[in-house]
Amino acid sequence: MSRDTLSRAEPVTSKQRAPQRRPRRASRTEARNRRAAAGFVLPFLALFGLCFLAPIVYAVHQSLYRTERTGPLGLGGREHEAFAGLANYAHALSDDRFLTGFGRVLLFGAVQIPLMIVLATTLALLLESASARGITFFRSAFFLPYGVPGVIASILWGFLYVPGISPLVKIADSVGWDVDFLSRGTVLWSIANIVTWQFTGYNMLVLIAQLKAVPGELYEAARIDGATAWQVARHIKLPLIRPALVLTCVFSIIGTLQLFAEPMVLRPLASSIDSGFTPNLHAYSEAFVGNNQHVAAAEAVLLALVACVLSFGFLRLVGGRAKERG
Repeated sequence: MSRDTLSRAEPVTSKQRAPQRRPRRASRTEARNRRAAAGFVLPFLALFGLCFLAPIVYAVHQSLYRTERTGPLGLGGREHEAFAGLANYAHALSDDRFLTGFGRVLLFGAVQIPLMIVLATTLALLLESASARGITFFRSAFFLPYGVPGVIASILWGFLYVPGISPLVKIADSVGWDVDFLSRGTVLWSIANIVTWQFTGYNMLVLIAQLKAVPGELYEAARIDGATAWQVARHIKLPLIRPALVLTCVFSIIGTLQLFAEPMVLRPLASSIDSGFTPNLHAYSEAFVGNNQHVAAAEAVLLALVACVLSFGFLRLVGGRAKERG
C-alpha cells in the first residue's frame, strides 16, 4: 500500500473514532439525569407507600383474620389471630345497620352533591362575570367556611339546631312553624346543610381556576357576535369548565361516602343518629366500641371498593357521553 493511500486513510479513521466519544458523553448525561429524577421521585414514592399503600395492605390483611380467645366463654387465656377468609366481609354485608348506612349516604349524595355543584357553579359564573363588583371580598367570604374544620363547623351548626338555644328554632316558632332540625326525618338534611355550607366555596374556587384558563378572546368574539351574558355562560363557559365540574363531582362522591365528623359530633344532640348512621361511623363503632377491628377493616375495604366503583363509574358515564357528543 502506498504512502498516499495511508495518508488518505488516516483522516477517515479519525472521523470514525470521533463519533464514538459523543454517545459516551450522552449516556453519562442521561444516566445523571435519571439519577437526579430518581432522587426527586423516590421521596414521594416512599411517602406514598408508607402513608397510602401500607395502610391499605394492612387493612386488607386485617380483614382476612379473626381474633380467637381461649378460656371459659372466651373471656380468659390467650388471644391469637386465625385466618378467617371472607367471613368478616360476609358478617359486614349481613349487618342491616351497615347496609342501611350505605343507603343513607347514597341518598345523601344524590341530593346534596347536585345542589352543591349547581350552587358552586352559579357563584363561580357570577364572580367571573364582567359586571361583578367586589370579587375579592365575595370570593374570600364564600371560601371562608372551607377553612373551618368539620368538627368545629358541626359544633357551630349544632348550636343553631338544638331547640331552646337556637335562634333559628325561635324564629320558626314565632311564625308558627314547628321545626326540629335533629329529628329522624330531618337530621340527614341538617348534616347536608353543614356539608354544603363548608364545601361550596372550595368547589367554587376550583371552577374559577378553570374559568381563568379560558382565553379572553373567546368572550370578546362572542360579544362582537352579539351573544348575551347567558349565552356566553351556557355555550362557552360551561362547556370549557367541564373537566373541573367532573373533578369536583368525583371529589364530592368520595367525600360523601367518607361522611363521619358531622354525624359523630351531632350524635350526642340527636337520638336519631345511631352507631350505624353512616358506614364510616359503623366501622368506627365496630373497631373502638365493639373491639372488633377485623370486621371494621372489612367494612373499610368495602367502603373503599364502593367509592372506587362509583367514582370510576361516574367517569365512564361522563366520558361515554362526551364521546357521543364528539
